[in-house]
Amino acid sequence: MPTRNLAKIFKPKKVAVIGASNRDESVGQRALRNLIAGGFDGDIYPVNANYGELEGHRCYRSLAEIDASGGPVDLAIICTPAASVPNVVRQCGEAGVLGVVILSAGFREVGSQGEQIEAEIRKTAKGFEGLRIIGPNSLGLMSPYHQLNASFAADVATRGRVAFVSQSGALCASVLDWAAREGIGFSHFVSIGNMLDVGVADLIDYFAQDRWTDSIILYVESIAHARQFMSAARAFTRNKPIIVYKAGRFDESQKAAATHTGAMIGSENAYEAALTRAGAVRVLELADLFDCAELLARQEAPAGPRLAIVTNAGGPGVMAIDALLQRNGSLAELSDASLGKLDALLPPAWSHGNPIDVLSDADASRFGDAVAVALADKNVDGVLVILSPQIWTLPLETADAVIEAAKRSRKPVLTTWLGGLRVQAGIEQLRQAGVPTYATPEKAVASFMYLVKYARNRSMLYETPRSVPIGFQIDRDHLHTIFRERVAACDGDSEGYETLSELDSKTVLDAYGIPVCETFASGDQTAALQIADQIGYPVVMKIHSPSIVHKSDVGGVALNLIDRNAAAKAYDQIMRQAQQKRPDARIDGVTVQRMMVGPLGRELFVGSKQGPVFGSVLMVGLGGTATELLWDRTFELPPLSERLARRMLESLRAWPLLGAYRGQAPVNLDRLIEVLMRISYLVADAPEIMELDINPLLATPTEVVALDARIAFQRDAVLHPRSPYSHLAICPYPTQFTRPLKLSSGAGVLLRAIQPEDEPMWCELVAGCSAETIQMRFRYMFRSATHDLASRYCFNDYDREIAIVAEVNHDGRNMLAGVGRLVADADHHEVEFAILVGDAWQGHGLGAALMDYCLQISEQMKWKRIVAEVAPQNRRMLDMFASRGFTLNRRIGADVVIATKEL
Repeated sequence: MPTRNLAKIFKPKKVAVIGASNRDESVGQRALRNLIAGGFDGDIYPVNANYGELEGHRCYRSLAEIDASGGPVDLAIICTPAASVPNVVRQCGEAGVLGVVILSAGFREVGSQGEQIEAEIRKTAKGFEGLRIIGPNSLGLMSPYHQLNASFAADVATRGRVAFVSQSGALCASVLDWAAREGIGFSHFVSIGNMLDVGVADLIDYFAQDRWTDSIILYVESIAHARQFMSAARAFTRNKPIIVYKAGRFDESQKAAATHTGAMIGSENAYEAALTRAGAVRVLELADLFDCAELLARQEAPAGPRLAIVTNAGGPGVMAIDALLQRNGSLAELSDASLGKLDALLPPAWSHGNPIDVLSDADASRFGDAVAVALADKNVDGVLVILSPQIWTLPLETADAVIEAAKRSRKPVLTTWLGGLRVQAGIEQLRQAGVPTYATPEKAVASFMYLVKYARNRSMLYETPRSVPIGFQIDRDHLHTIFRERVAACDGDSEGYETLSELDSKTVLDAYGIPVCETFASGDQTAALQIADQIGYPVVMKIHSPSIVHKSDVGGVALNLIDRNAAAKAYDQIMRQAQQKRPDARIDGVTVQRMMVGPLGRELFVGSKQGPVFGSVLMVGLGGTATELLWDRTFELPPLSERLARRMLESLRAWPLLGAYRGQAPVNLDRLIEVLMRISYLVADAPEIMELDINPLLATPTEVVALDARIAFQRDAVLHPRSPYSHLAICPYPTQFTRPLKLSSGAGVLLRAIQPEDEPMWCELVAGCSAETIQMRFRYMFRSATHDLASRYCFNDYDREIAIVAEVNHDGRNMLAGVGRLVADADHHEVEFAILVGDAWQGHGLGAALMDYCLQISEQMKWKRIVAEVAPQNRRMLDMFASRGFTLNRRIGADVVIATKEL
């Protein structure tokens, strides 16, 4: 229950400090003094049996004594030794306390004994429903807008718009000291410690509802409960930015892997893919955290990476260009119209291009005019203004001119006022006006590119993919049977992996409509030559061994064997070299397949690996024997949409090679995207798959085919099946909610969950509704369904929102007749229900069918309560709610009736 009772922690009215003492060096004494010094205007209760009074407050012997005198406290700050904490938590639960912050140290961070104490705390807390705990081993938390300092930090957070969450208490102390010097404030400041209960996802969901929070900064060393984190982060970044610094970027070592992919996908790749998919911005240096947070919260996201530079000095402009190109940004190409305006405004000696050098004698108005022209140019996504103090320079007046120009545009404007005392007043003016300013051009460019990254990541949450025809039927039970049948037959490593042969791996791929090159196995030379004769030359011959991952490394691959004699020699050589280089390996012979000939294809590498944090991760890269050498690859979390698959390919350095070049036709990109999507479906459907290799995946102008494949699966996952999709960090499309339906009119309808590809049909449905229908459903009027509006309704996080559409075939084309929507709160406790039926389909029983099905789904999802807002004049809907046992509350307001049903 992510946010339940967190208000008791962040907005308490009564706070107890348990373990308070009169020793200046103690955590309890520091926490008590901070609480008092922070101006907390609620009740403060020191708890320590040894003292009668502390810091002017009566000291209570126990929580029960406080309860007897005035009811339970909201927040208990625990500062007692680690061994006593489980008992103190029990006392909190018995006293009705719902919020706890454990500042004590000495838990799992010190070893096994501390782990046992944590386990005891967790077991104790489970006995008290609704009890929420931050820590242990926490520095504490601060909520400046509520005058709450529940910490033992030496410094105090001032008010601001950034929520800071850190797993490192030591870093929190350093950040507070730095923020005090820089004048940076916070909406909340939280040291989450060991995350025994409240974790990162809980806090993201809570801060999403906080009116003081414009952005979140996360310092994380690891993420637990990846599915919750991804769901919370994706919901937050729809409207506000999250900036993440992930510590521990490099794996110390890679365990021995059963496939190429296993050795190539590390935890760092998984984090990078997950944070990007969540819409978050990852910074690589701590110094960038707050610059980035302030910029993202205050500036509009740019449409692209094209930056215009306005400067009065050539050197800093060149420095900015170097930094921009190094970070894959683009120097904006000014339009002819803009160049003409600048010619009229600037002296003849200006640079006549970008960077816009306004010359060393530029006054404030010249700067302001140049900035205004650059911002108005359609080829410009953002502007960087660099001022170098010259004899004629007016730093303060120039700042005012830039501020005025920035006010008239929604594009981001960043500034660098180089120098010291002479430019300080201008810098302060820019800061007060909310115009980001940086010490160097390089830092300004870095921040601009983080802004570009945020815009790109956020757009991925809303991009409407093309509809790709990939419908196919698959017997998932049969797929899992393939793994069960091979558990006994395959060799496994010490971790319980089994590796399918190339033939069996291709059988699995083929079951998902992934084209494979037909392959035949043979145990001796005679059989191998007979196969080669039958399929026709040229052929490819490869070592057939479950023990050998890299066939080429042992000389186990022979290509383009043009006749029987070449095939016989290749067989002898492959067997001899494999036995010499891997005498320990089990060798079952060779495989033979037809050599792919025709138009020159491009070889890709596609793989997946199931990790401990984010589950399965997909990888696409340049394939062939040089894949590890060239290191051109990209990572993503399944499942893939058309847009995600395309983005993976576009992010490769080899992307241009997939198009037409040097007389070669481009590959069949649509087919390649479809195959990538099919691979992601396979990985999503099979939690048994730990690692998967397809190398090479050959893409030609006409076809896409897997030439070699290898799948490693876990024996335990086969013998003890896990719940579906438990290995995925993102909930896939819920096919289980698809069902046919016949209306009272006899019309056939398909009920299913909405998907992003439905946006055009959803817009058409809304466009066909009368003004009255729109008002009844959305409770406000709009002229047309824009992409921003449609994406809000067509892009669902299926972990917390499910829209069921009624799809019909009318006059030979598919269209939507209605939508029933269920949106759960962050606690998955209460769900909001709404329904829209197109005017042409009203009166056919569709609304009742959608309502009944959504109620059924709510029961399956184990939500506790369903709530709907209904216009008082909508008699038909009110009658439907009443007939299904809803309670109708008409006292909320004259324009709304609240319908509620306990599930």
